[in-house]
Amino acid sequence: MNENHDLYENEAKKPIPPQQTGKENGDGEFEEPGFNFKKLMKEWVIPAALEIAVVLLLFKFVFFFVIVPTGSMVPTIQEHSFLFATRVHNPEKSLQRGDIVVFNSDELGMLLVKRLIGLPGETVVVDESGKVTVNGVPLEEPYVKNQDTLPGEFQVPVDSYLFFGDNRSGSGDARRWQQPYIPVQKITGEARFTLWPFSNFGLLD
Repeated sequence: MNENHDLYENEAKKPIPPQQTGKENGDGEFEEPGFNFKKLMKEWVIPAALEIAVVLLLFKFVFFFVIVPTGSMVPTIQEHSFLFATRVHNPEKSLQRGDIVVFNSDELGMLLVKRLIGLPGETVVVDESGKVTVNGVPLEEPYVKNQDTLPGEFQVPVDSYLFFGDNRSGSGDARRWQQPYIPVQKITGEARFTLWPFSNFGLLD
């Protein structure tokens, strides 16, 4: 009886270990409850920062969005349309006649979207009926629905491009600019897709 009593007393005197709280972290240790700065950084802040950095790099080097400021490209592109465009890093190799190009106009002080008509070194002539010839060869333009009768002749410099709007009767383009030629370094991209308005949603051609 005494032995049992002494055993009971010895057990009662043993210190009770503190209760473990939180959850095991995989290393056999328990994480303390409450705010965990390292976990926040690892699971949220760093991944979010990397995603933002990737998106910014894509916008800088791969693609961007542009709003068409005028109706000069009607009916291909409506005024105030929201477009998806890809960056052009080497216009001499990547651009072709008929492409819809985004560029900066120093004369107007704004970003414009127009149809590429004249390549570097070419001679472009517009007659009284609005017909366009390039180096003496008539240019087929099925995208032009509103023709104009403003004539002109253009000798495109070797480092520049010539742009007209599809809406010839309502387009302020190279035919009316004091500086009709856009230097190669002012070209930013090629318009690829109409995102808005939804009635025009789709690829551009």
